[in-house]
Amino acid sequence: MRRNFLTLMLGVGLLAIDSAQADYTWLYTVQVSAAVQSAPPRITLNWPVPPGSDAATSYTVYRKTRDETAWGSGTALPGSATNFTDTTVEVGVTYEYQVVKQTFLGYVGYGYIYTGIQAPLIDARGKLLLMVANTHAAALSNELARLQRDLVGDGWLVIRHDVAPNASPDAVRNLIIADYTADPTNVNTVFLLGHVPIFYSGTNLNYDGHLARAMPADAFYGDMNGDWSSRPGFLPSDVELMVGRVDLSDMPGIGAKVPWPSELELLRNYLNKDHAWRHKQINVQRRALMGDRRGIEDGEAVATSGYRVFEPFVGPGNTVLADTENTAQRTNRWISKLTAGNYLWAYGCGAGDYNGISYLGTNASDFYFCRSTEVVGRDAKAVFVMLFGSWFGNWDHTDDFMRSFLATPTMGLAACMAGRPHWFLHHMGLGETIGYGTRLTMNNSTLYRSNTNNLMRAIYIALMGDPTLRMEPVTPPGNLIATLSGTHVNLNWAASPDASAGYHVYRAGSPDGPFVRLTDAPTTNTTFADTNAGFVSHTYMVRAVKLETNPSGSYFNPSQGIFTTSTAPILVAVANETNGVTLTWNAQIGTAYRVLAKADFNESFWNDVSGTLTATGTNLSWIDTNSPAGSQRFYQIKSP
Repeated sequence: MRRNFLTLMLGVGLLAIDSAQADYTWLYTVQVSAAVQSAPPRITLNWPVPPGSDAATSYTVYRKTRDETAWGSGTALPGSATNFTDTTVEVGVTYEYQVVKQTFLGYVGYGYIYTGIQAPLIDARGKLLLMVANTHAAALSNELARLQRDLVGDGWLVIRHDVAPNASPDAVRNLIIADYTADPTNVNTVFLLGHVPIFYSGTNLNYDGHLARAMPADAFYGDMNGDWSSRPGFLPSDVELMVGRVDLSDMPGIGAKVPWPSELELLRNYLNKDHAWRHKQINVQRRALMGDRRGIEDGEAVATSGYRVFEPFVGPGNTVLADTENTAQRTNRWISKLTAGNYLWAYGCGAGDYNGISYLGTNASDFYFCRSTEVVGRDAKAVFVMLFGSWFGNWDHTDDFMRSFLATPTMGLAACMAGRPHWFLHHMGLGETIGYGTRLTMNNSTLYRSNTNNLMRAIYIALMGDPTLRMEPVTPPGNLIATLSGTHVNLNWAASPDASAGYHVYRAGSPDGPFVRLTDAPTTNTTFADTNAGFVSHTYMVRAVKLETNPSGSYFNPSQGIFTTSTAPILVAVANETNGVTLTWNAQIGTAYRVLAKADFNESFWNDVSGTLTATGTNLSWIDTNSPAGSQRFYQIKSP
């Protein structure tokens, strides 16, 4: 087998990489998908072995639950096997499988899948710390409020802190640690939005052969008890929190044919895309694009980070291969395919610098570099993107290539550098967030493996994007209306076309949650009566539920929630006092009320006798000192 070669290009610090073996990179993984059935329960794992591939000597299949930290005993299969059926499974339980391939040539391929049959819906996802750089917080107040509402609508409780970009990373981390310490069971995610201070670590780390240097380390914000004082190159302890960052500062688009928007407008556009994705307003084909210039590369095979997850995400036959050869036609190159079509996932690797990647672009005079200006200017259309190249770990740079995918006009929502080490995102196939796979990859040492296992737990592992994003949005219901009927609240809403399993109804005392589910099982109606509403105000949420079936298995997938708030019926108690009549009623804190009165019920108009009264508690009282003695008077409480 001929190995790829690497040649240092002096002066620019780039690697020119032969792609002769790129078409064979997939051999270094096992591309696993699943077919499931409920009666009788069984899960069948399938993996392709195309004609002409290197022969396997054996496969071994291992199983565990999601949270177990070791694989069970393996089931040995011959090298000719292409599937495995597990009949010792239950409906409503999830399983994780590892498939290990041994080969005549000595390399080892690994495949992973997270699967289940009708895996249960996740109502509550925990507490998220939203750390917002205060630079543009005021200008983005509407978009940030919408983001927080969307997060609540996907089961999160949100704690927000606005921080200064020039604050110390330690000061920001101390805020996070304080929130985590107050509720370690539920606080599990940090979303860094805007130019939140960047912590650098790993001065002895040289991941790409371009000299040791300190690198951005967002894992610092997810590690609640590790000692980072020595600026380590590898995690000092496990990361407790999922971390993702959306930072679009220092992105002027130098040399772009059309000027890029400002940082403010890039952030606004990202938040608009984030909202649209969650509400299934972005249409994307269920397919992936592979642009593999690096190839096998002494067995490291960085592109297997893509091949490994594309199979359980988009299914067999749905990964499109871009042509990365020197002689490739312009229309067959990676960036051309990204702009002519759209993809749920994309992977690209080659020689890299701060602003681009070689042989994935169209400029013949620049080693066919795909530049960040091309990504944004041509509007690369992939939602989730994995990349590998030199310097990509140093993403805090002008017009950074990895961050440029977040700056695209229509689709880009998440990007990461995957391959050194490899990333393991397969849990997203059953509805987990991309932040879950990010944290797993940060902490991974030996549980999830590749042929080489280089640079596991390196501090530069980072997610550019919203860590709460999921892969398969469901169209939410619409137009939720609450109607009072005594102490009951009647809800009705417009149907969702995706609600194959029905709807769940939730209630909370505050729009911020926490929400409690009122429906034991999904209702197939578009109405619901809350017969225990009582005399207090409630916020209601309704989510469509789809039984999602995909190449990973099946699970109950909830939509974003839609909301409405019911006003509690006002109960008035009247007491005669020596100096007048006292009215007392139940109230909502911060709400304004007025007392109206008239002497004869047949009078046409009510008179405002109190002016505006603002409640500071859950009960409010007012004394009418002008009520004539011995006469009748009718009262009405109005809000506002």
